[in-house]
Amino acid sequence: MTTTRSMTPTRLVLALVAAGLLGGAGASFVAGSRAHAAAPIALTAPAAASTAAAPDFAQIAERYGPAVVNISVSGTRKASADEGDEAAATQQRGLPGMDPSDPFFEFFKRFQGPNGFGAGPGQREMPVRGQGSGFIVSADGTILTNAHVVRDAKDVTVKLTDRREFQAKVLGSDPKTDVAVLKIDAKNLPTVPLGNARELKVGEWVLAIGSPFGFENSVTAGVVSAKGRSLPEDSFVPFIQTDVAVNPGNSGGPLFNARGEVVGINSQIFSRTGGYQGLSFAIPIELASRIKDQIVATGKASHARLGVAVQEVNQTLADSFKLDKPEGALVSNVDAGGPADKAGLKTGDVIRKVNGQPIIASGDLPALIGQSTPGEKVTLEVWRQGKREELSARLGDASDKKAQVAKADSELGKGKLGLALRQLQPQEKRDAGVDGGLVVENAAGPAALAGVQPGDLLMGIDGKPVQSIEQVREVMAKSGKSVALLIQRDGNKIFVPVRIG
Repeated sequence: MTTTRSMTPTRLVLALVAAGLLGGAGASFVAGSRAHAAAPIALTAPAAASTAAAPDFAQIAERYGPAVVNISVSGTRKASADEGDEAAATQQRGLPGMDPSDPFFEFFKRFQGPNGFGAGPGQREMPVRGQGSGFIVSADGTILTNAHVVRDAKDVTVKLTDRREFQAKVLGSDPKTDVAVLKIDAKNLPTVPLGNARELKVGEWVLAIGSPFGFENSVTAGVVSAKGRSLPEDSFVPFIQTDVAVNPGNSGGPLFNARGEVVGINSQIFSRTGGYQGLSFAIPIELASRIKDQIVATGKASHARLGVAVQEVNQTLADSFKLDKPEGALVSNVDAGGPADKAGLKTGDVIRKVNGQPIIASGDLPALIGQSTPGEKVTLEVWRQGKREELSARLGDASDKKAQVAKADSELGKGKLGLALRQLQPQEKRDAGVDGGLVVENAAGPAALAGVQPGDLLMGIDGKPVQSIEQVREVMAKSGKSVALLIQRDGNKIFVPVRIG
């Protein structure tokens, strides 16, 4: 089943790549029989070609194409009572293939407007069908695909390149990483070798095989555009970005390196139209393999959590916290009683490293923590009040509470701070669930441009709690050209950078 997501800051549509009605992401290797798993292919460019020439992908397609499968699913979903009428109206408008039973109907329907169509009152169960891709990782029939490909599926059919079809069992799926594992009753199947996504380099050639729009075993090639990409609502996955042509139906298919090793699972695209526009994203195979191992062992996957909400560090915030670079994850809130709280993390800390691994963008933190195991102990390097400190935290389980990534308003102004403040009344403190802070009576100038609004609670400045107007004046007197205001709004906290000089 194909699903789509809106990327709020940019209004781009995050199109989960699957033909039809089901969608998802993920893959991994199941330790077991590999009787048909050949060694990676040693590819060389033609003698007359330069070292920058594309490798001969024909060898990969010929050798490992048979291990890439087409996945068809059927199930039901809740639909509005008048959706059938709207579907008929859509068909009358002349859109091709818009019969509700068409596997692409749901995919195209989602791009008819912000609310799709058929948004009337009342819901009923409606049959759905969809298509995706997958690849065989063990000769006894274990298959990796995306979780969104098999979401809500009651019937899953796997079709091989030799035209044989099998009913598949979903061993388990993990929506957080978009990885699912299937099993078919077969033996001596062709398989693919798994590689190492960490060894990929930006600019390196890669190849995708899948079933875009139902065209089985289609091959497309491109290069690695970036590594470790964080996407909205997918904070557990450090995606591989490529410019490989990926379209609905490619979901769950393998991404190969030039040696014929699977390094990722094609999962998502960024698009304004729902079709390929040069931005494709794949799940690293190491992450998928770890999820696969858990699913095979227990039927589900678990993820660790630190218990903080974090936000991006831009240049203004870096200046405010006296950081040498705008890097790290700024802690805007700490869950009371959570792992971070017990470890001594505080609002205003900037997490720079986890177990020695640098945190460059804020999204690096949840992706790294999410790949750890609940109960695992990690070492955190934090920047606090202009100094480096080291803390140790024992991670909790993400199923207890979902990690949050806050987003900051980047608009700034010049001049004075522009805030009219007053202290909270006792009843206001009880209602807001806070012990201190100041109410923003009015916001103008730089603070207003940065997004501060009347009614917000000012909880701190540059990591220092403020309880009175006098404290605000003291902190501001020592501030530089910018300050970071800790604002609480509707129970959520976030640092807002304000440039004042």
